[in-house]
Amino acid sequence: MTDRDQTFDKVAQLVAPFNKKGVALTDSTTFAGDLEWDSLTVMDFVAAIEDEFDILITMNMQAEIETVGQLVDAVERLRNEG
Repeated sequence: MTDRDQTFDKVAQLVAPFNKKGVALTDSTTFAGDLEWDSLTVMDFVAAIEDEFDILITMNMQAEIETVGQLVDAVERLRNEG
């Protein structure tokens, strides 16, 4: 299992409490469309991601991240920079 796979699994665990519809997660799962998250849910989820991985996701980054795969890649980048 690669680091990215482990990060995906951890992100999936963090998505679970917010995944009210039980959507199956893939790299292409979108937060707004597939999971139907509102801005408050996104803020709560981003806080959970930041705490779990000890990273900071800027507002600009949040605006660019639309899918689970993009988030996993961003987490990997930020972890490797830190």
